[in-house]
Amino acid sequence: MNARRVTVSLPPDLLGDVRGAVAAGAAESLSAFVADALRSQLSRARALAELEQALGGRPPAAALEQVRRDLGLAAT
Repeated sequence: MNARRVTVSLPPDLLGDVRGAVAAGAAESLSAFVADALRSQLSRARALAELEQALGGRPPAAALEQVRRDLGLAAT
């Protein structure tokens, strides 16, 4: 894979969690873990943009919160 080096700063607790996940085999390396997380975030953003386009705009906040509750997700 052709990659470029970048520098990011992470809170110590998050860095510890990521290193632990890598040690447990969740990713090949810290870089791979971060790249995967970024891909997931971008994919989610694209999917939400497509949904908004299909719906003709962003769903009302109350509807989004209800879906989050129904799915057991944290409120925003």
